[in-house]
Amino acid sequence: MTHVLPVLLLAVCGFAGLLLVPLGLPGLWVMVLGVIGYGWLTGFETVGVGVIATAVGLALLGEAVEWWLGFGLARAYGGSRRAGWGALVGGLVGAGAGVPIPVVGSIVGAFAGSFVGAALLEYAGAGNAGRAVRVGWGALLGRAAGTAAKVGLGLAIAVVGAFAVLRR
Repeated sequence: MTHVLPVLLLAVCGFAGLLLVPLGLPGLWVMVLGVIGYGWLTGFETVGVGVIATAVGLALLGEAVEWWLGFGLARAYGGSRRAGWGALVGGLVGAGAGVPIPVVGSIVGAFAGSFVGAALLEYAGAGNAGRAVRVGWGALLGRAAGTAAKVGLGLAIAVVGAFAVLRR
């Protein structure tokens, strides 16, 4: 098999994965599948257990960091555990629903959803609007920090994939 198809698969998965991360979708896992697919199409010449483990480890780290920052900042701003879950679910719903802004509507929806989800569940539990808004702000900051960290880790996965291509 020519080398073009595996490299194209890796590049498409890497690019798509980086675009999916801000939407709250499993972009890092798309990138991991791209690395594994590249390895499979090239007979695992340059992609071995170490490369795959590194890519999977970076993706797992991204999920853990996003969860930790999302929950952690909502809690640091006075939120309950329920507010953390509200931020997570609200972000996913917001990304899916999006807002009517071309290209970035889903990203804006994800951030707004995190804020609204955390604020609503905090208000439902505590009944304090000021506190709910503060917790929503913390959830929004957590979402932004988690997304930035995941994009950085996605770039690291792309570098791992690029080194596999260059070693061939």
